[in-house]
This record gives sequence, C-alpha cells and structure tokens, in this order.
Amino acid sequence: MRDISKPFVTRDDPDRHIRCQDALQYAFRDLIEAAVAAGWSEQEAVDAVGELVEGHMQDLMARADSAALMALLKTMR
Repeated sequence: MRDISKPFVTRDDPDRHIRCQDALQYAFRDLIEAAVAAGWSEQEAVDAVGELVEGHMQDLMARADSAALMALLKTMR
C-alpha cells in the first residue's frame, strides 16, 4: 500500500477535507485492488469499506458523546 502524505494545510483550512481525500485516494485504490486480488468483487470490497467507515463514525460519535457527558458530570460535583 502506498504511503499517505502528511497534511500541508492547517486544521482550519476550508479545503482540508479535500486534501485528506487526495492523500487517501491511492491507498484506498490499493486496498480495493488487494481485496479484488484476494478474490472479493470490487463491489463487495467497496461495500465492506463503507460499512467499516459507518461503524467507525458511530464509535467516534459515541466517544465524543461520552466525553461531553463526563465533562458535564464533572461540573455537577
């Protein structure tokens, strides 16, 4: 898999998400090609990645919610 380049824009840059996509696109293609070479269809591989992304986003949101709740509870002491 190809290396992923480091960010070259600040976190508040309005195009940062696009730069991240640029950095990930070749590694993503390599991942899909590796899955196809292993015997999975391209559609199966893309579907699986999409479901993994969805699950990971839910985990991130749950952690953020938990952190916010913990911060709120600390203020109630």
